[in-house]
Amino acid sequence: MTPQSIIFLFLAGALGGALNSVAGGGSFIAFPALLFTGVPPIPANATNTIALWTAAAASGGAYRKRLDVPRRVLIPLLCSSLIGGLVGAFLLLKTPAHTFMRVLPWLTLGATLLFAFGKKLAGGRRSVIEHEASIFALAGAALFQLVVAVYGGYFGGGMGIVMLAMLAALGMTDIHAMNALKSVMGFVINGVAVLTFVAARAVYWRHGIIMIVGGIAGGYLGAHYAMKMPQGWIRMFVVAVGAGMTVYFFWKSY
Repeated sequence: MTPQSIIFLFLAGALGGALNSVAGGGSFIAFPALLFTGVPPIPANATNTIALWTAAAASGGAYRKRLDVPRRVLIPLLCSSLIGGLVGAFLLLKTPAHTFMRVLPWLTLGATLLFAFGKKLAGGRRSVIEHEASIFALAGAALFQLVVAVYGGYFGGGMGIVMLAMLAALGMTDIHAMNALKSVMGFVINGVAVLTFVAARAVYWRHGIIMIVGGIAGGYLGAHYAMKMPQGWIRMFVVAVGAGMTVYFFWKSY
């Protein structure tokens, strides 16, 4: 790889990790960067997953003091994240590369729309986490998280904002506590996907290690300085990037 490619991948990993730590959408940065440096689509997705997984771990470390969720809420959500992430990873490995490239523009389009409008899903909902969550509410949240986790194991662009919307709908109001729980669930989803991709030898390690280093730096610093950052600006930036990538992938695939 050229020095320019190394710097490009490091910066893409750092920016992707920082975005995921605050709102989500890091895959819109990291995944295209790998494609642009010559990594084929499915290995690029696998390599992107492992880079952002380490970034999620760094973010979780910065947010650790904000994680205050009852076990009866946390355990079902983590179990759904584990199962869904595994299913999504297997689906990706079983998808031919040309099929993945045909599906990819629709995934990025859906993720961008969810990112842009996901916050509206929480409008007017009664708090259930900050009070006593009912079995029905927990089951609904676990099922929703299962679907999100399958998508996350398969691709995951925009997954963070969907999880934030779901947590807001469950009654969480502290954005930093929400980001803490989102980071933990994202770590589980991508963790099982990473194990699957490594076992299948689907990761391009030369590119991945560079992006991992950038992701760790960006994930930790992004979470650390999140309280000082205008999140509205970040969300608008991610939507703009997602829209641009959607147009690009539609042009390239069709």
